[in-house]
Amino acid sequence: MDASNSLVIETHNLSKAYKGVQALKDLNLKVEQHSIFGFLGPNGAGKTTTMKILLGLIKPTGGGGRIFGYDIVRDSVAIRERIGYLPQQPRFLDYWTARESLRFTASFFFSGPKAAIEVRIQETLALVGLDDKADRPVKGFSGGERQRLGIAQAQINYPDLLILDEPAAALDPLGRHAVLEVMERLRKHTTIFYSTHILDDVQRVSDTVAILNRGQLVACGPIDQILNGKDSTVFTITEKGSTRRIEECLQQLSWVTQASADRHNGATTWQVGVSDEAAAEAHLLRHILADEAVVVTEFSRKKYDLEEVFMDLVQGDNNER
Repeated sequence: MDASNSLVIETHNLSKAYKGVQALKDLNLKVEQHSIFGFLGPNGAGKTTTMKILLGLIKPTGGGGRIFGYDIVRDSVAIRERIGYLPQQPRFLDYWTARESLRFTASFFFSGPKAAIEVRIQETLALVGLDDKADRPVKGFSGGERQRLGIAQAQINYPDLLILDEPAAALDPLGRHAVLEVMERLRKHTTIFYSTHILDDVQRVSDTVAILNRGQLVACGPIDQILNGKDSTVFTITEKGSTRRIEECLQQLSWVTQASADRHNGATTWQVGVSDEAAAEAHLLRHILADEAVVVTEFSRKKYDLEEVFMDLVQGDNNER
């Protein structure tokens, strides 16, 4: 990859059709180096198709893309040499230990001194938090420990990109927490592209999020941008004072697009949509506080829950078809 180019994955109008059925249409993605990229979508949205194309397992029927600067179709072998992959349900020989499992995987990538390979195995076990269970049979591992061992297998060859398919699916909260911690630790070593349906996990660890629906991208951007909602920027103001005076004040501001009030326990909470975010940040609170009878107890930019944004985007997209 060109050092001047920080993009690990870049696709251009990537498309895939199966017997006339469009599974993926005009997908444009950009995944930055050392980022954690969450790939979301309901079942049948095209996530698995996308991952198979990136892994070189199937070919696109339209568009294209590059990974590490290599063409995803012509250079798929060179790309796979630098990728680690975790399937949704990794399989192991139950009577092998974690160390033996990694030793077997490492044999496909390394042919150097055995001592150096053992050092790499120990480093990887420590990286995923399994160094204290290295010599226990996998048969006794919990679901979360199996997933972490799967990530270790994917990471053993120092990949520049990890592609993880539902890495925390079907795990209990403790198992999910452990897997997410591993993903955060791996950020400094590699780039992570992962699919999931657990929105809380995405909100916690992802830098960037893409939402796919019916084979098409309906949203993509930094997680903070996605959580701001798809429409106008909204500010939340909780105040005590003259509601009518505040309403009149908001009506005079040309960059206020909408305002709604909810009264509860003697206080009023306003949701104020604006078209000019910079103007609102600089002047909205000042205009309201110009009335000395008004006491503001809260002022903040509204952050949406990812599930709320996801449902709004997916359901809205379905209604438009």
